[in-house]
Amino acid sequence: MTPDITAEFVWSRIPKRGRESNKGSFGAVLAVAGSACYRGAAALTVEGALRTGAGIVTLASVEPVLAAVSARLPECCLCPCEPGAEGGISPQSIPRILRQKATVLLIGPGLGYLAQSSARAAETRTLVKKLLTGFSGSAVLDADGLNAAASLMNGGEELPRPAKELILTPHPGEMSRLTGLSVEAIQADREGIARRYAAQWNAVVVLKGARTVVAGPDGRVCVNPTGNPGLARGGSGDVLAGMTSALLACGLPAYDAAACAVWLHGAAADRAAARRGEYGMLPQDIFSQLGRMFAENDR
Repeated sequence: MTPDITAEFVWSRIPKRGRESNKGSFGAVLAVAGSACYRGAAALTVEGALRTGAGIVTLASVEPVLAAVSARLPECCLCPCEPGAEGGISPQSIPRILRQKATVLLIGPGLGYLAQSSARAAETRTLVKKLLTGFSGSAVLDADGLNAAASLMNGGEELPRPAKELILTPHPGEMSRLTGLSVEAIQADREGIARRYAAQWNAVVVLKGARTVVAGPDGRVCVNPTGNPGLARGGSGDVLAGMTSALLACGLPAYDAAACAVWLHGAAADRAAARRGEYGMLPQDIFSQLGRMFAENDR
């Protein structure tokens, strides 16, 4: 029987912060996120990383996104990018992005894809391919980053990957595009499909949904018991991607970072739902509850 992620597991993996630690002790996340259409995705992503302990978080995006995020989160560092198709990030910015100091790359939230235009999709594919293969650390691939990777693989290319560990965070629709399997087939064998492709891609797969599945390339699989239907709205995945990247930057191995992030994300959402209801809660309500959980557990 596949084990559930437990509170005991999570708090045993997330250490207390040492009295002599500094911002460099907790890694640096570089989030490549946002576009003119999806400014909020970038904001939720970087706040998720900041609120989950990353030492430094830098957002690489276009100016309208940077302006919105810096007004909300002055703690976030900025990497201005050239605008491309549909107000997204131009591939001309790739050299500048890769010059940023970071231990974890998070790419995908709000970048835009075919819903905007074929030109936007082409630029997002270029960003994903060149940034992942050019990055010397670990990475989290989410949202439109997954759609771009699916298109690359469907065209006969390998899954682009960084030098170190890789975490993919697909919902069933994205997993369908990545694998060529139907959503129905994936949902009928969520644990088996996640385990199979984690091994095939040599990556941690976070197959999102009710009872999110986390699978490692070594065959380990666990299931998340936390969370509720209040998370079924835009922005929830952006928060999770940021949280996952932060724990990875803090030094947790990819499998542990993913498992801890999904449990914390769901547990904070359960608290938010208790206060505001599943209809009334928003993804940003996760942050205050997450802070309370860290405080209660002396983290």
